[in-house]
Amino acid sequence: MTLVIGLTGGIASGKTTVANIFHQEFGIEIVDADIVARQVVEPGSDGLQQIAQHFGTEVIQSDGALNRAKLREIIFADPTHKEWLNNLLHPMIRHKMLNDLENVRSEYALLVIPLMVENNLQTLADKVIVVDVDPETQIQRTVKRDHVDIEQAKAILASQATREQRLAIADYVIKNNTKNQKLLYQITELHKKFLEICRVNL
Repeated sequence: MTLVIGLTGGIASGKTTVANIFHQEFGIEIVDADIVARQVVEPGSDGLQQIAQHFGTEVIQSDGALNRAKLREIIFADPTHKEWLNNLLHPMIRHKMLNDLENVRSEYALLVIPLMVENNLQTLADKVIVVDVDPETQIQRTVKRDHVDIEQAKAILASQATREQRLAIADYVIKNNTKNQKLLYQITELHKKFLEICRVNL
């Protein structure tokens, strides 16, 4: 069984950058919850079919893809719709992530789950890395990257797990507060540790 390293962090913490370094520098394969969540509702998928049956064809675009904006509008207006959608998609996403992990051929797998703490998914990983950033930096980066105002950025931050809650599940922490924080060095050190764990487990 492949060693599974979970990777999480709040908005604009640099999860994607960290994951990409693991992949580009060391060839570690990535299973990303956000990508899987899109795959389970692709045109022709069972997920999309069930969503269309439940919400009607107005949530399907003319090209057959999911109209995310329309769906978001519906589920924000009614919490029971959101619950239905989560009950449908969460098991599908979990199942596909586990399937994808079984097909990983690199020394270990990186499982990227932004809302790991919120959805209590740390159990899917053997070890967890948290990319840690102070909230002020997150807000600045979110405003710049997503072109939202400060209030909106703060609201997104408030809707996620707190920094303390994330750090509580961490086996390893990558600091990414500043631009020149030595990410490659931190990741290289962790990579060596993970290879060591893989060797011990052989």
